[in-house]
Amino acid sequence: MLIARRADTRARADFATWNMMAKLNGASALPPEAQEFLASYRNLLTQMSENEASEATIGAIYRAYYVEMGGAGSPPDVRTRPPEPAADNVTAFRRPAPKPKKAASFGAAAFAGSQKRPLPVALIFACLVVVYVGIRLYWR
Repeated sequence: MLIARRADTRARADFATWNMMAKLNGASALPPEAQEFLASYRNLLTQMSENEASEATIGAIYRAYYVEMGGAGSPPDVRTRPPEPAADNVTAFRRPAPKPKKAASFGAAAFAGSQKRPLPVALIFACLVVVYVGIRLYWR
């Protein structure tokens, strides 16, 4: 089953690449086997829809890759099942309840104990300048 999955993944990726190169007029640069698959794809497009022709071509590429990778017998079916419709489990966004404010006391001790004061920007900048000058002097 591992070989089958690898072959299927490679077949889908190669077909998408080859198809895009053909749309960009680069089909002549593709290997001969890719050109054969694209020719069969174009023939299938005249007989069926694009999706059906794509799946049929990918199936042919998959079978070739399965044998090339050492798979024995007929390749197993590894097509992905269509995803089941998901139940709507999205909940509406609700803002969190506001936090109650503490009673403000205007004493210096109350202010220093309850909150940390951020360093002023000027002090941070001054420290950076001191570090920069110190490094410059050290390297001389």
